[in-house]
Amino acid sequence: MTNATDTSKTLGESMFAQCGYAQDAIDKRVSQVWHEIFEGPNKFYSENDEGLAYVMDTGNNDVRTEGMSYAMMIALQYDRKDVFDKLWGWVMRHMYMEDGHHAHYFAWSVAPDGTPNSNGPAPDGEEYFAMDLFLASRRWGDGEDIYEYSAWGREILRYCVHKGERYDGEPMWNPDNKLIKFIPETEWSDPSYHLPHFYEVFAEEADEEDRPFWHEAAAASRRYLQAACDERTGMNAEYADYDGKPHVDESNHWHFYSDAYRTAANIGLDVAWNGPQEVLCDRVAALQRFFLTHDRTSVYAIDGTAVDEVVLHPVGFLAATAQGALAAVHSAQPDAEHNAREWVRMLWNTPMRTGTRRYYDNFLYAFAMLALSGKYWYE
Repeated sequence: MTNATDTSKTLGESMFAQCGYAQDAIDKRVSQVWHEIFEGPNKFYSENDEGLAYVMDTGNNDVRTEGMSYAMMIALQYDRKDVFDKLWGWVMRHMYMEDGHHAHYFAWSVAPDGTPNSNGPAPDGEEYFAMDLFLASRRWGDGEDIYEYSAWGREILRYCVHKGERYDGEPMWNPDNKLIKFIPETEWSDPSYHLPHFYEVFAEEADEEDRPFWHEAAAASRRYLQAACDERTGMNAEYADYDGKPHVDESNHWHFYSDAYRTAANIGLDVAWNGPQEVLCDRVAALQRFFLTHDRTSVYAIDGTAVDEVVLHPVGFLAATAQGALAAVHSAQPDAEHNAREWVRMLWNTPMRTGTRRYYDNFLYAFAMLALSGKYWYE
């Protein structure tokens, strides 16, 4: 069996090592991540008397498909099938919707006792759940019932694609442009939901008839991210229309804010798995350059105009931007490699977050530590 300190079937290249950090120090930092989230005094992972487990959004006091799917991915990366199965069991017990308009999706917010706070889904949860399950099947093999991982991964994607066509409800991807929606009922997107590196795996693991769709979705998402990320600043809005322009509504989600931080990390991981995309590498390089010379505690419009608001997740922002170094280091911009290494060093010198907002920040921190240490397993 492998774990997060093995070198087989991982990204293989450690940017931490390239920046001069010793392997034993890197391994200790990776181990610390697990301890902080799942075991230590600041953990937000809990097991219940049903033998199942959940992670708490400490800033909102609920359990979200976002966090559960992230925790499952981390359990997979650390080769902890026991924790993975407890989390997935909780999801299926308390989040899976068996009937109604959103049947076969997952309620995006649930109380720790399992009481639903919502009867609707958030597509970033579904795409992560599917990826978690396919990788679990690759790593551990399929079990029975809900632990027949690959079968459940295929089922999730089947409904994501074919609702509105074969099943009641709305699909999670627009069937024409192949772009993921913010929620099934909307016709706009969230750039940080776009995971073309996941869709390449879906094109290998989904129902055979849907595999061309996922190849097209991967290409469509890469084009979309080029449009959504500002050429000069590299920033993208939290919500964006299908042309990539910020989606302006009453909720003020058209700035570079919490959700949006994940985009650079996602681009970095896509480059690590599938090779450089010139324009996207340049976009992340622009983002890193901008925030080396501007106030990193301020919120900005994507054109670089400061907004009278303070960053809510400073550690998560730093971690995700640092993970983007996996892309920025391939940019032809003359300062890109130097800046990428500066971000990696900043992350190394930044501790995990404590306090009520630690949930989101420390998940992004965990993914960045795995990716930049070359230990993000995917094959």
